[in-house]
Amino acid sequence: MSRFDRLFAGRAESPAADRAGAPGPAAAGSGHARLEELDLLRFLAALAVVVFHYMAASKSLWGVQPTRIFPSVAPLSVLGILGVELFFVISGFVILMSVMGRTAGEFAISRFTRLFPAYWFSVLAIFLLYTLTDVQGFRPNLSPTDYVVNLTMLQQGLGVGHASGVYWSLWVELRFYVIMAVFALIGITVRRVLIFMALWLVAAAYVGNHEAPVLETLLIPHHAPYFVAGMGFYLIHRYGSSFITWAIVAGAYAFALREATERVAGRVKMVGAKDFPAPEWAVMIAITLIFAVVALVALGGLRWLRWRGLVTLGALTYPLYLLHQTVSAVLIPALEERMNAWLVVGITVGTSLVLSYGVWRFIEKPAQRLLKPRLAASLHGLRELSAKVSESPPKKDQTPQRGYIHTVSVPELLGRDGRGTV
Repeated sequence: MSRFDRLFAGRAESPAADRAGAPGPAAAGSGHARLEELDLLRFLAALAVVVFHYMAASKSLWGVQPTRIFPSVAPLSVLGILGVELFFVISGFVILMSVMGRTAGEFAISRFTRLFPAYWFSVLAIFLLYTLTDVQGFRPNLSPTDYVVNLTMLQQGLGVGHASGVYWSLWVELRFYVIMAVFALIGITVRRVLIFMALWLVAAAYVGNHEAPVLETLLIPHHAPYFVAGMGFYLIHRYGSSFITWAIVAGAYAFALREATERVAGRVKMVGAKDFPAPEWAVMIAITLIFAVVALVALGGLRWLRWRGLVTLGALTYPLYLLHQTVSAVLIPALEERMNAWLVVGITVGTSLVLSYGVWRFIEKPAQRLLKPRLAASLHGLRELSAKVSESPPKKDQTPQRGYIHTVSVPELLGRDGRGTV
């Protein structure tokens, strides 16, 4: 029986077993060997979003639609909007890998320490920028309380505006993490993952065409196909090809084509085809390339991409995504009348990368070293307390010990005569 078939019938293997018998893609800290090609793809996805914002979408900074300033690259720069879709596919791949072999608590600690330090820095930086300066580009016009709410990353769910426009995707990712944490509580098996992926696609397709706000929040219908595809690619990478897995990925691909073309069509309608040259066929090609390149990762076709610098590029991705739009709000209006537009973009990209490196080196890494062991110790303490509380209570007529929950019957509480006297 193949390893895939064995695991289809039972629980997924532990990380140790995975290292012994299969190539192990992972996010940092998961216990699996790292896939540098995923770091490169993450960086390229972030760079695509940067190019989109700087050269196709920031009319308020340039004074005119950026595609008019950079017409030679406009057909490509507008497709940078799909960098977020690539992020979501990679996230499906990496998060499923990360949660396998971990408890829900361990997974939560991993995600918290990865997401929040750089995010808190970005919220604080944006608050200080717009409070202490007269910079107008992308000004969120939030109250101090709104900024505090933004620190939770739950602002969209609470009806509060984002401090930065790029935060919308974090709300999407956060809901996916909650789904996977619940999955970890239930118990992850390959069989359950496959069933869940298929059901999620069907439910998301239905909810996406009906007014159901609660279900939309829970099922993330417009982004589900990307996460499902990434999960499928991870299963293929770890356990080998299977007709069922590829069939689900194919369904996710078809679903993703519809979602991507509709999203970009909305932008074209808003801006105009002349200023946003993104025809449907180009979007379909871009989505096909996204699925193809992650499929190559799953099948081992990019294993030759091995360079330590790719790990650093992958580490820069998150702070770059968080901060690049804010950097452009400061630099582009200040420089665009003084120098060549291409040079302005180069300086802005370079500044964003340097700042991202600083955030990763001096904020993310120290914060993770500080938070991880403390959160892990707290989780261990809670487990020990839970184990104590769940132990059998002492026998009758024995004094309850600390840590026990002693239940009292109604007759005992009222007394033998039933009137509350003992």
